[in-house]
Amino acid sequence: MARKRSNGGNGAGPTGRATSSSVGGSNHVSHSGHSEWFSRFAHETARLAGNPVAFIAAVVVVVMWAATGPLFDYSDTWQLVINTSTTIITFLMVFVIQNTQNRDTMALQVKRSELIIAVQGAKNRLATAEDLSEEELERLHKEYCGKADTARETLEQRRARKDQAEA
Repeated sequence: MARKRSNGGNGAGPTGRATSSSVGGSNHVSHSGHSEWFSRFAHETARLAGNPVAFIAAVVVVVMWAATGPLFDYSDTWQLVINTSTTIITFLMVFVIQNTQNRDTMALQVKRSELIIAVQGAKNRLATAEDLSEEELERLHKEYCGKADTARETLEQRRARKDQAEA
């Protein structure tokens, strides 16, 4: 069963988190100072890391490292420098990417919820589908697969009748 959410006058939005209005009437999730700082940092870092210039810089660093191999006689320390550097960068980027992905996912969920709620006749319970248990999601998936099959069959029958009427 989905967790019940209501704002109860506390300013909570569809995600159950506190929101505050900004210019233009749009809402955004409020954060503590550290969380807000990290969110901005992660967003900017992910943006920069996804830039082609960042890839080129990484390739240049690796080429420079490889070129220095003969200078350091391909020693264990020489290898350790690249191994340690890439491990540390990868480890830190996991957190940055996860933060960015969480933010993007939440934004998509909020947008989807708004669309579901705005469409007359839509099942509003689906607006918070991310809160359902795995079993409930599986049941809904099977239900909607059945509805999709029925809709496809109905459409195919209509097309066949239309084709017969035109012939």
